[in-house]
Amino acid sequence: MERPAAPAVHEAAEIRLTITSPEQMRELGRRLAKLLRAGDLVMLSGELGAGKTTLTRGLGEGLGVRGAVTSPTFVIARVHPSLGDGPPLVHVDAYRLGGGLDEMEDLDLDVSLPDSVIVVEWGEGKVEELTDDRLQVGIHRAVGDTTDEVRQVTLAGLGERWAEAGLETLTG
Repeated sequence: MERPAAPAVHEAAEIRLTITSPEQMRELGRRLAKLLRAGDLVMLSGELGAGKTTLTRGLGEGLGVRGAVTSPTFVIARVHPSLGDGPPLVHVDAYRLGGGLDEMEDLDLDVSLPDSVIVVEWGEGKVEELTDDRLQVGIHRAVGDTTDEVRQVTLAGLGERWAEAGLETLTG
C-alpha cells in the first residue's frame, strides 16, 4: 500500500535589513504594503519602542486605509477601512493578552482574515493558529557603537504564500 505524499514544506523566505530612522521604517512599511493582499497575517515582534507601530503606520499609508494608524494598546484592535478597492487593515496589539488564540476569539480575527490584512504586534504564541502562511517581522535595536535610531529588521515569510511573494524586492 502506497503512502500519500506529504504536503510540500515551504522554507521560510527571509531577508534582513538595517533601518536607520523612523522615516525609513515607515518607508519599509509602504513598500511592504505593495506585497500584501487580503488574507495576509503579519506578526510583529520587538521590544517596546522598536518601531512596530511606525512600520504599521507605513503599511496603512501603503494600503491606502482610512484613519491614523496609532498603537491599539488600550483598545486591543483597530480596523482601518480601505479608501480604495484594497483590503482593510486590522491592527492588533496583543501585548496585554496572556492566552493564546482562545483569549483572542472575541476579536474574530479568523472571520476578518480572508478579507483583510491583519497586523499583530506581540502575537507570538497567540495567533499562529490562524494560518500556516504568515509574515513574521522582527525588529531589534542594533547593538554596539550605533545611534539609537538603528534597527535590524528580519522579515521571514512562512508557508506557500510567501515562498514566491517577492520579499527580496524590499532589499533594493
